[in-house]
Amino acid sequence: MASTRREFLQQSAALGAASLLVPGVAQGGYPAAAPRPRTITSPDERIGAPLKILVLGGTGFIGPYHVQYAVDRGHQVAMFNRGRTNPQLFPNVEKLVGDRSNDLKSLENRDWDVVIDNSAQSDPRWVELSAALLTKRVKRYVFTSTRSVYFDTSRIPMTIDAPVFTRENTKVEEGKPLPYGLAKAESEKVVHKYFPGRTLIVRPPLIVGPGDLTDRFTYWPVRLERGGEVLCPGDGTDRVQIIDVRDLCEWMVRLCEMETVGVYNGLGPKNGYSIAEMLYGMKAVTTSDCTYTWVETDFLYANQVRGYQELPVWMPARNGREGFARFDVSREIALGLTYRPLAVTTKDTLDYYHKQTPERQATLRAGLSAEREAEVLRLWKARKPA
Repeated sequence: MASTRREFLQQSAALGAASLLVPGVAQGGYPAAAPRPRTITSPDERIGAPLKILVLGGTGFIGPYHVQYAVDRGHQVAMFNRGRTNPQLFPNVEKLVGDRSNDLKSLENRDWDVVIDNSAQSDPRWVELSAALLTKRVKRYVFTSTRSVYFDTSRIPMTIDAPVFTRENTKVEEGKPLPYGLAKAESEKVVHKYFPGRTLIVRPPLIVGPGDLTDRFTYWPVRLERGGEVLCPGDGTDRVQIIDVRDLCEWMVRLCEMETVGVYNGLGPKNGYSIAEMLYGMKAVTTSDCTYTWVETDFLYANQVRGYQELPVWMPARNGREGFARFDVSREIALGLTYRPLAVTTKDTLDYYHKQTPERQATLRAGLSAEREAEVLRLWKARKPA
């Protein structure tokens, strides 16, 4: 790497890391969703009377944050799930037992102001069953979707007007499960069908923070904390947009209070940051002596080291992915979306990781193994000069 390029990356990354430690203050017939007159001027302020909120799920990764924040703000919450995962959570919250695939009896003849659906995963049929049952019993349906619904992420900036996956543009072999992005897009349509004008859909990116068991974000702070030479992707300039699970869930509860409807992209921070800024910002939280070796994207892919797979979070801005981390979230920020500093998310994620069992800590579920990382670094250093 040329010295001028190295100096540029070091300077920009250092500046970015410092800034990350400071808090940041339709297709498919969806409504445009202009902000309602009732708006929240402070995240600490609750608007209106307490709501009756039904949370479908509530015991996984994001559900508990929805439940806890809603309870803390004085709302009356009920949780619907099979009662098998983390049943000890929220002993003072009403528990409704059932199965989204075939047993919704405990939801019958009940009324709520809002239902928050974050447990549908990739099965539109689950959404069909719950939305059809609740259409006349619930005022608004809130669906946690995903950035993955976008068929085309080449636009800069990305907005909700970008095309999403459909059965017409995405052929699926008969009998095969729907791809994740298409399944979520189909689920959005189902909600809109049963709750026209009463639907709130939020499309987050990679959701990160304490409680995440996928390790897709956790890989990076754990790897940096371990020290030594770290394989870093590309030239450091590819953009990143993620969301802390608490920022997402708390914002969604506040949107419920504001009676907000429409489709929103729940990404952050406002302008994103480069992968170099992210990694240098993470390192600042640790006492690590790690060093960075930036490996060209073409070389990584030639050696089966791919973005969002072997190197999570990172997605190279090429081949139709130029806008993958270039979403315009000005509408969302105007409606009160706020962001914790990366330093806080990193520290809390590391703290959560260190509370796990030694066996769990020994094997991350995402990212390169130490052996594979060392192998690729050796190949990179042994390559012939271009």
